Formats: sequence, C-alpha cells, structure tokens
Amino acid sequence: MDLRLEGRRALVTGASSGLGAEIARVLAAEGASVVVHGRDGARTAAVAASIAGGGGDAAVALGDLATQDGADAVRDAVAASGPPVDILVNNAGSYDTTLTWETTPPGTWAESYNVNVIGAVRMIRRFVPGMRERGWGRVIQIGSVVGAQPPAGYPHYCAASAARNNLAVSLAHELRGSGVTSNAVAAGGFRTPPVTTLLVETGRQLGWGETLEEIEPRAVAASGSNDVGRLGHPRECADLVAFLASPRAAYITGAVLPVDGGQRLH
Repeated sequence: MDLRLEGRRALVTGASSGLGAEIARVLAAEGASVVVHGRDGARTAAVAASIAGGGGDAAVALGDLATQDGADAVRDAVAASGPPVDILVNNAGSYDTTLTWETTPPGTWAESYNVNVIGAVRMIRRFVPGMRERGWGRVIQIGSVVGAQPPAGYPHYCAASAARNNLAVSLAHELRGSGVTSNAVAAGGFRTPPVTTLLVETGRQLGWGETLEEIEPRAVAASGSNDVGRLGHPRECADLVAFLASPRAAYITGAVLPVDGGQRLH
C-alpha cells in the first residue's frame, strides 16, 4: 500500500533507539523526510545516518524535552534543517518498572508527568499551530497499554500513560475540522533493547533457558501477559504509526489504538 508520505516531514521524538528509531526508519522508507530527535548526540546521529544510508532523508534535533530550553532547541533545529513539520510523533519518555507505591515518592510522580506528558505538550505547542494554519497534520502519541490497564507496580508511569492517552483525545476535539488529526498508540510488550536485556537476565535466573528465543515464550506464558505468546517486534508498532501518519488515515482521530498482543484483555 502506498501511504502517500512523500513530501511530508515528520519529527519523531525519542528516536535514538527502540521504538522511536524504528518509527523514524519506517516513515523514511515510506517517503517522508524525518527529523530524528534524541538527547545523546552520537546515538541520534547514528540513527539518522542509518536512514540516510538506506536512501532516506533524515536530520537531527537534540534537546531535553523535560525543559523549555530543550524544547526550544528542538524547534530551532527543525526550522534550521528543512521545511515545517507535518507529522509529530511524541515517542520520548521514560519509566522505571522496578518502582512500587512504597518506593515512589511524590517528586518521582511529578518528574514522570513532566517527562512523559508535559514534554509531549511542549512539542504540541511548538509544532501543531503551524499544522493547523496549513490545514494538514498528524499528531501521534506513543503511550502504553498500562494507561488503561495499570498493574500495581510503577504507578507513576501508569498514571502518566493514562494522561498521555487522554491528551490525544482532547487534542482531537480541539483540532476538529482543521485537517489535523490526533491519535495515540497504546503499546505493550515490545522487543526493545532494555526489555530484551531484562527478559534474558530474568529468564536465566529462573532457569528458562539461555537465549531470548528460549526464554521469551516461557516468560510470556508464565506471566499470561498476552494472547499471542510472544513480544511484539518494533516494526509492528512502526507500521501502525506510519499508517496513522498518512493521508489514508484521515478518518481516524481521537483514537487510542492498542498494539499489545491482547495484553489489555488480561
């Protein structure tokens, strides 16, 4: 399917690794010009270079979205490197799944909200008004299934994820009739580098095997975390994002779409 993304420009935040990097690569492969955002210069440049090496068009924008100055730096880098952004993918965020209600102080809740929610709002405020003026745009939040189905652990991140999904719906109402859509992807259980590392370390300790291929099905079965029996591959999330970013998704707005192998059903 031709997603008709040629001539469009996308900013993907938190794209120096994991889901963000894969989303940037897929958007570029579909013909969009991509701005790869990150905080680590070397890692962010490496993703942009891999896109350029594959024939895509990629620029770099560095900045800490948890601060106003960092958000301004990203805005300025985007403006200096090419045309305005048509597609904003708010993927940047952070979480710590080891924290519990007892070990998560109020300051950590505030920090999580700032990084995962207000950081996205900073990008929306800097780039969505231009989309609205031009009469076309796509805004996509990469959230988590725990925003709707929170476990007992890491409550600060679950609450921030719920807010991130909620803001996507509110923004859709705000942009009614403008030609700009707003949606969220509620991701769950993907084979990103930190998840893979944690899974293998835990699986070896529990005697489930030595390799990811041995450990993954046993871990998913033991946790009963989804109905597919494996973790998702980043490409499976990136393909949905690319569709939502395209003109073909013009009738989808205000949606929170789960990509979780059925995790939300448990």
